[in-house]
Amino acid sequence: MNRTILFTTWLMMAVSAPAPAEELRSLDGSYFPMDAAGWQRDAAARRSEVRDRVMLAAGIFPMPEKTPLNAVIHGRVEREDYTIDRVFFESLPGHYVTGNLYLPKPLPASMPGILCPHGHWPGGRFMDAGESTGSRSVETQIASGAERFPNAARSPLQARCVHLARMGCAVFHWDTLGNADSIQIPDHRSGAQEGLKGQERGTWGLYSAQADAHLQTNFGLQTWNSVRALDFLETVPGVDPQRLAVTGASGGATQTMMLAAIEDRICAAFPCVMVSTAMQGGCTCENTHFLRIGQGNVDIAAAIAPRPLGLTSADDWTKELETKGWPDLQALWRQLGAENNLTALFATQFPHNYNQVARAKMYHFMNQHLKLGLEEADLVERDFKFSPKEDLTVWTAEHPAPTGDAVGKPHEAQLMQVWADLNARAMTPEIQCRAWRLMASGDKTVDQGREVKQTGSNPTTLSLGELEPAAENIRLPMKKEAPDDAWNAWCGYTYGYNRPRLLRWASMLADAARKVEGKVILQGQGADAAAAGLAALLLDPEKIERLEVDPQGFRFADLTSQWHPAFVPGAVKYGDVEALKNAN
Repeated sequence: MNRTILFTTWLMMAVSAPAPAEELRSLDGSYFPMDAAGWQRDAAARRSEVRDRVMLAAGIFPMPEKTPLNAVIHGRVEREDYTIDRVFFESLPGHYVTGNLYLPKPLPASMPGILCPHGHWPGGRFMDAGESTGSRSVETQIASGAERFPNAARSPLQARCVHLARMGCAVFHWDTLGNADSIQIPDHRSGAQEGLKGQERGTWGLYSAQADAHLQTNFGLQTWNSVRALDFLETVPGVDPQRLAVTGASGGATQTMMLAAIEDRICAAFPCVMVSTAMQGGCTCENTHFLRIGQGNVDIAAAIAPRPLGLTSADDWTKELETKGWPDLQALWRQLGAENNLTALFATQFPHNYNQVARAKMYHFMNQHLKLGLEEADLVERDFKFSPKEDLTVWTAEHPAPTGDAVGKPHEAQLMQVWADLNARAMTPEIQCRAWRLMASGDKTVDQGREVKQTGSNPTTLSLGELEPAAENIRLPMKKEAPDDAWNAWCGYTYGYNRPRLLRWASMLADAARKVEGKVILQGQGADAAAAGLAALLLDPEKIERLEVDPQGFRFADLTSQWHPAFVPGAVKYGDVEALKNAN
């Protein structure tokens, strides 16, 4: 049946039938072109929109308080022309970021700092492809021209860090969640764990309904770790805060573009084999609620403009970048008068990689934009001594790995509370209103094609009626349990690309209100109260006569399933129904 906008008193209103159903957007089944018109219209405003959405999606809108890093640097490994230090620090109280700091030798008085997130390579920071077979084998890598030296083929991650240090840069290479020395949350791809699905403090973990209601996700934690890694890099003696850059491939490229989008401290970024109009990143650490509604990876990469950006493509989902996405980026940098700050390498003869061909392009990019002043010969990679895990691990006899309640479920539950408390301390009514508007915005296709006809007098009273699944113009899940498909069981794969149902209904109500003459009275009971309150936030205050809502005990915090029709990620973080009621 069709959903109608209810009316009272002197109003007569009709809403046309919804448009034909749209398929759900998804990370690898949809097309994500850059919003070229938006960037052309107002690049500064578009950049701000993208930045705010990335921060919202990461659960750091606004930025929470930065607690002490308590950084520990130890166990230096000496090489002929560079050194490797072992590093761990606390991105949040009790939660460690682990990695290695590569420094040039001798140490210059001033040097750029470069962050190197690593992506989804086997072994993570400890990657060793020496035993690999097929296209990833050392022999194949060298024979194809992808690599020049066996040690670089074993670990292109080490090759990158070593040569950047040889070029005179401080380089920090750290672990993604659940990789190498990052053992406190051992698996960053799974759903909610048994025993971590509660509603009360200290009883929920990642991927639970409460975590999602607070916008606490793997993606968000990794993005926050990246922000704190940048904070750490700034503390390294000799690092020039005006010359901070970031580069990574695959999942490391995801973190590269996210950090560059939200951090003005980043002066140059080089994300490899990730930016495209096709697949947007497959892991839970690359997806989260609201992230790609009204934007895709090309828009996110563009948010660094007009600062320097370098890209690479390969024979993967980025293979069409040269014709889909790249021309729009060129037009933007040209529009901003910064054409020399944009470069790309289209090397589709290679599979997914950050090989020496791509790294060579990156070294030239960093030399130019970090003003290193190196000669061509200095940019050519040389062989290096491969560092085994024993040389890189941060956990040693003197600095033992965390155990007990500092790892696993107890740590995860405690971390969620620390994170929630820090976010709560940064919250204000103004931020809550901004966040709700941002969550409800971005979908440029919703509510198109509806016409409202009206007779009668003002004010007009509008209500959505009971919040139950009815006619929609998008196929959102109707059930209250997770999908059968285990890969899509986490709701971030749905709500990262499609607005939750209640937000769409609030937009429908606001859209209907705009199409009637004069002022409106917005009504709602139960979950409808939230929709009505949000609709009021989306409208010009002059349009609203008054808001008549009664939540009747409904609270987002009480929802135990992310697939409930009224579930909205972030709703609890941003004040629940009370914030919507009190904002109007």
